[in-house]
Amino acid sequence: MGESRPVTLATYGHKILAQPGLAISAERMPPQERCWIDGIPVTSPARSIVFEMRHSPDVRESVRWLDLAMASDQVSLIEAAAYISTLNGWTGVGMAREALVLADENVWSPREVDLRLLWRIDLGLTELVCNRPVFDLDGRHIGTPDVLDLEAGVVGEYDGKLHLEGKRRAADISREGLFRAAGLEYVTMVSRDIGDPSGFLRRTLEARSRARRIPAPDRRWTIEPPRWWTPTHTVEQRRALNDVQRDRFLGKRAG
Repeated sequence: MGESRPVTLATYGHKILAQPGLAISAERMPPQERCWIDGIPVTSPARSIVFEMRHSPDVRESVRWLDLAMASDQVSLIEAAAYISTLNGWTGVGMAREALVLADENVWSPREVDLRLLWRIDLGLTELVCNRPVFDLDGRHIGTPDVLDLEAGVVGEYDGKLHLEGKRRAADISREGLFRAAGLEYVTMVSRDIGDPSGFLRRTLEARSRARRIPAPDRRWTIEPPRWWTPTHTVEQRRALNDVQRDRFLGKRAG
């Protein structure tokens, strides 16, 4: 389990003192940024998420807030950008703008954010997508990698403790074989890489070097879905699903 965090109260002029479990924000708030949930007044999703983005300790944490909010369809990239555009001069707005450029609407877990940002920030890779289904050239679904480097053709996966269990491990090995057979290289990030990512970054560069030696005609994969496939990699696409579709297409999203 993660650490507990204090709940931030938007006091808008009321004299409320901070206390254990509560943090206070006296930033101005227009009436339209307040809504009611189960009889409780709360700030709007866009304001709430951008507040955390602006007050994060660094840009990676700011991206994590936005990514995970978009993963639950609370806000879209367009909605976050529109709100941030109204905050000229506000605390942390520069970092929030930087986080927008690094964000992705389709992460499934916090560790995927960490993996992608290691590639994006530390290695400078830009053509990255999260949890985008990969197909062979006949339209068959090969798998859905945590992160895919489109430019080099490298799959990045985070393997937590669940991936060490017998059946899950066997499935992962089979899946890796399918990716490689299609002409993709494969690199895995594990828990020990979180504190010191140097080994993971080295393995990534090695995988990219191998991938670049694969002739273009031997790359038998695409992220262009067949006509029958229902895409769900954007907030807009997921919001358009009905309840049956959400259960069918989103119910098995990995953690």
